[in-house]
Amino acid sequence: GPVNMVRAVESSLERLQTDHIDVLFFHVDDESVPLEDSLGTAAWLIETGKVRHLAATGFSPARLVEARILASTGLPRFVGLQHEYSLLNRRAFEGDAELVARGQRLGMLAYYALGNGFLTGKYRSRADFVGGGSRAARASAHFGRRGLRILGVLDHVAAEHNTSPTAIALAWLLAKRPVTAPVVSASKPEQVDDLVAATGVQLTRTQMVELDRVSA
Repeated sequence: GPVNMVRAVESSLERLQTDHIDVLFFHVDDESVPLEDSLGTAAWLIETGKVRHLAATGFSPARLVEARILASTGLPRFVGLQHEYSLLNRRAFEGDAELVARGQRLGMLAYYALGNGFLTGKYRSRADFVGGGSRAARASAHFGRRGLRILGVLDHVAAEHNTSPTAIALAWLLAKRPVTAPVVSASKPEQVDDLVAATGVQLTRTQMVELDRVSA
């Protein structure tokens, strides 16, 4: 709602010690609040210089279309979309969500880009999940024949590029046209190198086909 939005923005500005937010995400759609009201409040935040751009997380394709229609009446429009997307989960995005993202030219941020660490190759047996906390518990959902087949192809392509499975999984995402950037995290400084390495990997057409096929 409008009051909550303004309070949240003011709190963020105070915590971040800045005078504006570059991109304000509508994080998970609250369908109990008319989108017109939320966008109207966002328009005020933009006019006052507190916010520059808007993006959405967890919005259905239908609500994104509704938002674009409202934008045609003068309300601010979304410029970005955050959506789950990886070699392990393609169906959630590929389809209507991708068509809308392309049609509206939304910058797409892919979260769970490494499947909670599963695509790093860290988890190769059931024993690897023991003591790993909630992140390992979520990653364990991918442990099975399909997940291990994907890891096998990642290992093969990584060896051809003399890099890590992490870099290849992210390079695959970066090669997908709707994706602006993957959302990733690191718990140790040395993990950053694998993340950065992905930007220098140019996958061949054959390698893309292999990864697409095993993850279909």
